[in-house]
Amino acid sequence: MMHAWRSAMPRANARRPFAMPTAEPSVLSDKDLKIIADRLDALSRLIERAVPPAQPEVDFDAADAFVWHPATRSLQPIKRVNRVDLSLLKGVDRMRDILVDNTERFARGLPANNVLLWGARGMGKSSLVKSVHAGVSRSEETRLKLIEIHREDIETLPELMAMVRESSHRFIVFCDDLSFDGNDASYKSLKAALEGGIEGRPANVVFYATSNRRHLLPRDMMENERSTAINPSEAVEEKVSLSDRFGLWLGFHKCSQDEYLDMVRGYVRHFKLPIEDDKLSAEALEWSTTRGARSGRVAWQFVQDLAGRLGVPLAE
Repeated sequence: MMHAWRSAMPRANARRPFAMPTAEPSVLSDKDLKIIADRLDALSRLIERAVPPAQPEVDFDAADAFVWHPATRSLQPIKRVNRVDLSLLKGVDRMRDILVDNTERFARGLPANNVLLWGARGMGKSSLVKSVHAGVSRSEETRLKLIEIHREDIETLPELMAMVRESSHRFIVFCDDLSFDGNDASYKSLKAALEGGIEGRPANVVFYATSNRRHLLPRDMMENERSTAINPSEAVEEKVSLSDRFGLWLGFHKCSQDEYLDMVRGYVRHFKLPIEDDKLSAEALEWSTTRGARSGRVAWQFVQDLAGRLGVPLAE
């Protein structure tokens, strides 16, 4: 009886078929997905910082002038530069001769200085840089390249210089209307790029800048530094020393009435505008009076208006 009862009972250690547990697939929440995406983005930034992207090849023979675009690490070739003939720039003879001499020496591979063109508005500072570049590059066997960097991109100047350092070409890096305001500390990048650092400024690069300020910083900013600093003289010296990176300072001042009329007559002769000199002088002076200023820019604006009234195009 006992034997029969035991045989009827299921054996405790009897083997049963193994069944895979069934479970619903796990689903990540939106919060979990966002955390993963943020971590992947952070990892991607770390990789980009450790291994910077390769710099694109630049065809410097594509043009004589370029514009620097730091977002894409590229130089955009400019086929037609907005400039005037050097002979049309009146009242700036001394500054013109100095800049031409410095640029010619640089184009020939001789030592040359960075240049700051500062002073009155509309007196041809940027026009002079572009015109001198055109004149010198035509006369040299190795064509000189002009690269414009915008004021807001000045922090990337070291990156631009690194890109062109090994090139066989020579470059004028040009920044128009350069100045610094408030707590803008990007001037430190400019100082380091021009003369500082272990490598220093590349031998094939010279930096030209225009500004309405001689020291590139407003007086109230310098005075504020003087009043709040522990050592006022050192604080001001730190900011004034930026201008010291420019070996040449070329000052542009407001022109006289005679110089203004010379500018107007030069444009009129160049574009062959049919007008008598007495009438030209009277209209040009009236135009400057309504503008409240006499400058090369005002002279050019008058000539554009005159040419429009006379029906004469100003195409080169």
